[in-house]
Amino acid sequence: MQPANKKSLELPFYKLAEINWFIVLIMGIIVAIGLAMMFSAGGGEDSLFFTQQLTRFIFAFVVMLIIAVLPLQMLMDYAYLFYFLCLVVLIGVDITGHIGMGAKRWMKLGGLNLQPSEFMKLAVILVLARYFHKLHPTDIKHIQFMIIPLILIALPAIFILRQPNLGTTSILIGVGLVMCFLAGLQWRYFIGAAVAGVSILPIVWHFMHDYQKRRVLTFLDPQQDPLGAGYNILQSIIAIGSGGFLGKGYLQGSQSQLNFLPEKHTDFIFTMLAEEFGFLGSMILLLLYIILLGAGMMVALRSRSNFGSMVAGGVVALLFIHILINCAMVMGMLPVVGVPLPLMSYGGSIMFSSVFAIGLLINAYVHRDELPVRKLNIRR
Repeated sequence: MQPANKKSLELPFYKLAEINWFIVLIMGIIVAIGLAMMFSAGGGEDSLFFTQQLTRFIFAFVVMLIIAVLPLQMLMDYAYLFYFLCLVVLIGVDITGHIGMGAKRWMKLGGLNLQPSEFMKLAVILVLARYFHKLHPTDIKHIQFMIIPLILIALPAIFILRQPNLGTTSILIGVGLVMCFLAGLQWRYFIGAAVAGVSILPIVWHFMHDYQKRRVLTFLDPQQDPLGAGYNILQSIIAIGSGGFLGKGYLQGSQSQLNFLPEKHTDFIFTMLAEEFGFLGSMILLLLYIILLGAGMMVALRSRSNFGSMVAGGVVALLFIHILINCAMVMGMLPVVGVPLPLMSYGGSIMFSSVFAIGLLINAYVHRDELPVRKLNIRR
């Protein structure tokens, strides 16, 4: 790993003028909707959810601007170091982490409980982008060149799974595989991996925790334990259905305001939105996400460097998988796995990691004409 030169360490704040403010605007609207839901989750009064989330976003936004103007070469030069540090912290969580809700996922930092696995996903995006940037396009066709990427994905996945955190593990693996696909890995390897994955499902089931098995069984039949394991998803479905087309109105959701809906400010925030603003409000939020993801893909396609394209593609994959799992989860289309909604759900780690990811996306846009080397072979 070559150290960054002195010039690459300078922060070119003049590049703030080149930021894609359209992406910032869409992100800001989504965050504003999330803050409105935080206020509602607090009962419409002096909501601690709202003030804490707003403070987190302001801090994250400032850091995002710094990330957006960092020299692209600096991100490349320190990608492996960032990955290593995140992995060390992740191992530290496994040893001395804070236990909450039955899982060891948090690391205390001052007055904050941070979840290192959220930042590990960003590290995987950067390190895979660096690896594939240096790889010749013809090398990706040979499976031996995939050993290193698979190790880079598997190492953090193992420690995250041990927490246990099946949702984040699935997202991290999904993002890694998408980046391998964008880099040009052939379809037959994905088909082979899918067949192998299906074939080992009985083994995976044997090693799953009891609560994870209950989540799968509840997904298949939530009515079998309506007051226990199936309570969360049944209340979520009731709330979404009761919202109708236009919703019950802001601060008027009965399921959420009367606290029938659990985790309404975190994993089930989309449910609260659907109850208060109905189908129309839900579609507006999803449309905003689609616009954000579309803008991200345009950045990936326009970047002249493999690294910039891969970073943008990885961020789009990360946001898409998060949104897909969360929305499908609260509607009963997937098991409840505790995946928050980016830019919306309450929590420092998810807010920081989501906004920082947008910072990486904007960085790829700001530096889209730099490093004119091999163009990423993004499939069209």
